[in-house]
Amino acid sequence: MQFLADTVALSRMQFALTAIFHMLWPVLTTGMAIYLVIVEGMWLKTRNPDYYHHARFWSKLYVLNFGIGVASGLPMEFQFGTNWAPFSEAVGDFLGSILGFEGAMAFMLEAGFLGIMLFGWERVHPVIHYLATIMVAFGANLSTFWILVANSWLQTPAGGEMVDGKFIVSDYFQAISNPFMVKSVLHMFFATLETSLFVIGGISAWYILNNRHQTFFARSLKIVLAAAITVTPLQIYIGHLSAEQVAHYQPTKLAAMEAKWETSPAGQPADWSLLALPDEASQTNKWEITIPNGLGYILEFKKNLSEPIRGLKEWAPSDRPRMVGLIYYSFRIMSGIGFFLAGLMLWSVLKWLLGNLSPEKIAQQKWFLRTWIFAAPLGYIAVESGWIVRCVGRQPWTLYGQIRTADAASQLPASNVLTSLTLFAVVYSILFVSTLYFGSRIIRHGPNLELPVPGLDNQSAIETEPATFVPDQRPVEAQQ
Repeated sequence: MQFLADTVALSRMQFALTAIFHMLWPVLTTGMAIYLVIVEGMWLKTRNPDYYHHARFWSKLYVLNFGIGVASGLPMEFQFGTNWAPFSEAVGDFLGSILGFEGAMAFMLEAGFLGIMLFGWERVHPVIHYLATIMVAFGANLSTFWILVANSWLQTPAGGEMVDGKFIVSDYFQAISNPFMVKSVLHMFFATLETSLFVIGGISAWYILNNRHQTFFARSLKIVLAAAITVTPLQIYIGHLSAEQVAHYQPTKLAAMEAKWETSPAGQPADWSLLALPDEASQTNKWEITIPNGLGYILEFKKNLSEPIRGLKEWAPSDRPRMVGLIYYSFRIMSGIGFFLAGLMLWSVLKWLLGNLSPEKIAQQKWFLRTWIFAAPLGYIAVESGWIVRCVGRQPWTLYGQIRTADAASQLPASNVLTSLTLFAVVYSILFVSTLYFGSRIIRHGPNLELPVPGLDNQSAIETEPATFVPDQRPVEAQQ
């Protein structure tokens, strides 16, 4: 009950709810937009109608996600003014402009060309339409860039200093290119692309398993495989680089990610905790399964540590993250899913090399297809888990090392925040169920393979006769 009377806690819960819900939709649109660029480009190159029908079919799921993403994203940003006004006042000179770039530059670019992408078939030249699809994909991923710039700056503030409670920017570009920015943008870019690829692959596997348009969806599954061969290992590698930067810039977060209470000195090996039950009250793990000397190999690919790994006890409880168990297991869920998807990718490549993914044989690979269907939602879980690690692990800071979360929240009655939180939960539940309904309806109906293909179908010849000269019959005065 005390937790429900805490304005800061309720505001955090509300932002977490809106952020977790909103994240579900742009994760798919940013990655699927790239897929649409691929299939439309292949249609323009080969004029194979299958690629055209792929572009038309998957764009339906794209626009559904886009609409819900817009509806859920705007309320999330409004909270900076309602629930986090002191924070917005302190950092608004920089953070406000970055979020403004995301809306005015990236979102407007995506939205502006979306109409041409959806309704411009047979209305504009195919090259112009393809350019519109590229701009939609560029706008979607530019949006991701600006959001990650903003969040990375919260993790590693740069380009200025706090003066009388307000962050004064002295170098705008240094603030944009803060230490976390590059790896964070890359990690999220590949996360959205990987998630989208496995969603498309999982839906394709569902069609094949149910004996619907097997040849058509065998093609989309192979396109996904060709892209995922590169994406899945790259994502694991960039994730490792991201963990290295956490160790360097946010040692308290690393300690929470590993539920590490005691410091491991440099020059010595350190065990890696595989599973544990962290207990913050006693500052220990009640039980733990460890891999001897594993932490050094994970962080530095060698047994002995080059630098010490500080334990949580090195900081006062007020200066380190709470909910260590949530951070600890969210990190393991994210990492575990990454390796599972990489394993599925290797299995898929082996199947492909053995010729088992041909249209004649692919329907016989029952367990293989079921595994792809099972993998379809895992990317979402990994992304959400990663953001939990990123943001909960940043606590107790909103602007890391500069502004505490307790000082960033607006002084609102807890009952007001509880009311808005409840309303958000109800509305977002309705939106979620509605999206699942319309998405499943699109999938149940399947692709419309009867759609006329520009340049091939429904192109009736227009018969014309040579023009004949008709003398002007008007009076000479009227002809002047």
